[in-house]
Amino acid sequence: MTLIDTNVLLDLVTNDPNWADWSIAQLEAASLCGPLLINDVIYAELAVRYDRIEDLEAFVDEAGLEMAPIPRAALFLAGKVFTRYRRSGGSRTGVLPDFFIGAHAAVAEQPLLTRDIGRYRTFFPSLKLITPDV
Repeated sequence: MTLIDTNVLLDLVTNDPNWADWSIAQLEAASLCGPLLINDVIYAELAVRYDRIEDLEAFVDEAGLEMAPIPRAALFLAGKVFTRYRRSGGSRTGVLPDFFIGAHAAVAEQPLLTRDIGRYRTFFPSLKLITPDV
């Protein structure tokens, strides 16, 4: 099982010229190891790109994604990590979703497929990340 970060899925949705091929290859490789998972936060972030829920649902189905609820322990961890982030001088904008996603992968002991390396490595050092070699 692999948790798939929103940025990887948006590469497909937008056919990103720099990242779509990498993301497709990584999704295919991850699918050989088990289900490709998303959670409620990732679903909500993807929804920004769609006008209709039916279109988002079609993408989720076509991509072979499965919904996985965020465990309560991960929700608690996300709050604690966010608190640590703020105390260390971090800004408030747009980071809490990353902490939900990182905490979910960490608590479930699942690898996270992402292009967003910095915060995950810093705040979830035990997390196995699948990232580009940049």
